[in-house]
Amino acid sequence: MSNAQTHQNRYKADLREIRFLLFEQFRLDELLGSAPYDAWGRDEVGMVVDEAYKFACDVFGPLNAVGDRVGCRIEGGQVKTPPGFKEAWDKLYEAGWKSVSVSPTYDGQGGPFTLYTVVEEFLCGANAALNMYPGLTYGAAEVIEHFGTPRQRDLFLKRMYGGQWSGTMCLTEPQAGSDVGSSRTSAVKQKDGKYLIRGTKIFISGGDQDLTENVVHLVLARVEGAPPGTKGLSLFVVPKIRVNDDGSLGGPNDVVVGNIEHKMGINGSSTCVLNFGESDACLGELVGTVEHQGMPQMFRMMNGARISVGLQGVSVASSAYLNALEYAKDRKQGSSILQWKDATAPRVPVIDHPDVRRMLLDMKSRVEGIRALIIKLARHQDAVAVYQGKDDRAAAYNQGQVDLLVPLVKAYSSDQAFRVCETAIQTFGGAGYTKDYPVEQYCRDAKVFSIYEGTNHIQAMDLVGRKLGQGGGVNLQAFLNDVAEFVKANEKHPVLAASIKELREAHEAVAGTAMRLLSWFQLGKMPMVPLAANRFLEMMSELAIGWLLLDGAVIALKAMEGLPAGDAGAKDRAFYEGKKHAALYFAANVLPHAKFSAEILGREDSSALDIPADAFATV
Repeated sequence: MSNAQTHQNRYKADLREIRFLLFEQFRLDELLGSAPYDAWGRDEVGMVVDEAYKFACDVFGPLNAVGDRVGCRIEGGQVKTPPGFKEAWDKLYEAGWKSVSVSPTYDGQGGPFTLYTVVEEFLCGANAALNMYPGLTYGAAEVIEHFGTPRQRDLFLKRMYGGQWSGTMCLTEPQAGSDVGSSRTSAVKQKDGKYLIRGTKIFISGGDQDLTENVVHLVLARVEGAPPGTKGLSLFVVPKIRVNDDGSLGGPNDVVVGNIEHKMGINGSSTCVLNFGESDACLGELVGTVEHQGMPQMFRMMNGARISVGLQGVSVASSAYLNALEYAKDRKQGSSILQWKDATAPRVPVIDHPDVRRMLLDMKSRVEGIRALIIKLARHQDAVAVYQGKDDRAAAYNQGQVDLLVPLVKAYSSDQAFRVCETAIQTFGGAGYTKDYPVEQYCRDAKVFSIYEGTNHIQAMDLVGRKLGQGGGVNLQAFLNDVAEFVKANEKHPVLAASIKELREAHEAVAGTAMRLLSWFQLGKMPMVPLAANRFLEMMSELAIGWLLLDGAVIALKAMEGLPAGDAGAKDRAFYEGKKHAALYFAANVLPHAKFSAEILGREDSSALDIPADAFATV
């Protein structure tokens, strides 16, 4: 790869699509101007969108291939990040892009979470590996802000939100993997109230780097005498360099990088093995004041991290799609299918070939639908902040939708990101398999999204095991009611009626399957639940996305009626036509999967349970 290619930004985003979601479909401006977003209006949001995208393209984007090619390395026990990462980190915090939704108490801008998700999409899409360092820092700081003592908030938050120090989350251990309850990392209380920490954590993203002067680790550990399993875990603040009471740095805290992983993708992100207390000199302090609260505390960061993974997925998939679209418009190959017998027919852009158009529309519908789902979740989160203490019923409804949608956002977005990137490569043909274009890196980077922050099966089990029954099922019922109301209001739509019928049938399939899952719990057919969980999460995600795409299409078709004729309205007309066709495609080609999946689950096939382990292969 040439140096010019290495330093070229290839990231793309559709700002018209972003604005449509923010202001036409989800009407964020209805929440702006009210506490806690009184200082924000439509103009301010629009300005941030424009400038954040420019920053992502100018600063983060050119380093994406650099990070992939060079990767991270260890020198003298210190992780060294790829060239340019440190400078980009400094520019990120100087420009204030990580403080958009941080409270003014900690020198933030106090903006809506919905706007933060848009900024994060740009940063993730431009350079997923680089943005993992500040992303995890933000999440760790949020945990300390929510659960920490006043001293901990004063000591850590401005330095973390401001980029002086970074943060991590340390859960996974070699012998435990996703079974966090099997953690062996120990915490022994000392006379001064601090704890001696000893143990090994693996797969720690951003576990060490040369971007900041300190790394603040949030470490799950078990205090002496604590009960087994997740209920006995506590969460500790364990800085790499000890922190004095005035915020100045002391000496090393016996946190040692044992190794970094060499991975399939996100090579610019250091994935570390961390050894705590090899010399019995690693000190940590409890987050807050109560022991055995580690998992509830960590879940706050994990939920934020899961939304961030969903953002990573859609951001990379979106850029892969837009790069494939650009290539398909430019590359000429073959003649039109209408002239297939004419050897002298002119070559046409590959976008004229039916199968390429199918792939492009498939990618478009999935990317735009997933983004709509994420913006919907974020908008619910902002509504919670606006209604809390003023309208308890509205706040509870919106919080319930956030809780319900998190596993859908994380799992479906990350699964589809890999598939969209795969389709983008196919659209390029052989060129897509080379490093001359960014889509092969997008595909490699995207694969891990379905694995970390809780594998997607864990998300599916969270959905069917916890979220469906949360609040006595009220959150699920509210979601299903919202879809049903949309169907009722639009079932006779002059353009979308057939698609709305598909949505209604998918709604019935999801509602019926949810009841089937409940019956399996009640009838003791528990092994059937994990067999079906992933399929159900996919069904429910596609129902949600089909609904949001059709909702967007209704809005788009209405907006088209008011457009001026001729060239004046041509660009908007083309955009709205795209919204209509994405919805029609998804309804005709993806929504029927929900009906078929419900039928398959109804057969209660147990062949995967019945096959003996030795029968899988005789090698």
